[in-house]
Amino acid sequence: MLTAGLIVATLAAVLHAYIFVMESLTWTSPRTRAVFGTTEQEAQATRQLAFNQGFYNLFLGVVTLIGVVAVFAGFTAVGAALVFAGVGPMLAAAVVLLVSARDKARAAITQGLFPAVAVVLLVAGLTL
Repeated sequence: MLTAGLIVATLAAVLHAYIFVMESLTWTSPRTRAVFGTTEQEAQATRQLAFNQGFYNLFLGVVTLIGVVAVFAGFTAVGAALVFAGVGPMLAAAVVLLVSARDKARAAITQGLFPAVAVVLLVAGLTL
């Protein structure tokens, strides 16, 4: 279960790296605007905010990946703590999105599914 949790946590990190690309690098492109449901004017007006938010997503992914590597290197306690420090806020942000914007439920589920599964599998793998 631990290995499965780490694999799913890695998928969460990869997804959040992709979100970083969209928010920080391609925010005003037609494709990214379609994903986030923004107009060109809205994307231009929120470009700096999205740029910053993208880096939050990237940093969460990086912390998660460092934790995964640490667990596989034999530093289970430290690695698990880092993985939880990465996927925990990913999951919390998805819950906040779901609660605050019901019309964004699909995005919240997409953002939160891998972290939620990772948390369940990691807890099971560490306690069983």
